[in-house]
Amino acid sequence: MNLFLCYSKCSTCKKAREFLKEHHIPFQERDIKENPPSSNELEAWIKLSGKSPRKFFNTSGLLYKSMNLKDKLDSMSNEEQIELLSSDGMLVKRPLLITDDKVYIGFKHYEDLL
Repeated sequence: MNLFLCYSKCSTCKKAREFLKEHHIPFQERDIKENPPSSNELEAWIKLSGKSPRKFFNTSGLLYKSMNLKDKLDSMSNEEQIELLSSDGMLVKRPLLITDDKVYIGFKHYEDLL
């Protein structure tokens, strides 16, 4: 089953949810703020994605900006970045869709599911 992590007030997440429903793509929904990903989950998803932990940060989010993370991430190890991501779901870029063999960060590549 595909895992769809989203935030209920996010318009992009709403569009992504509708896309999945319209195209009959099964998913289990999880609110990223209420139930943020654990460091173990993030580690597995980052490995599956082939991307760096930095790509999983919500760089347009208020929390990211208020913490001044743009300037801090370069000096942090991957493990430290993963721990930080797991500390608050609002730091994680959304929506996240986890399939058996791919991680979709954001909504722009969902057409690949078809």
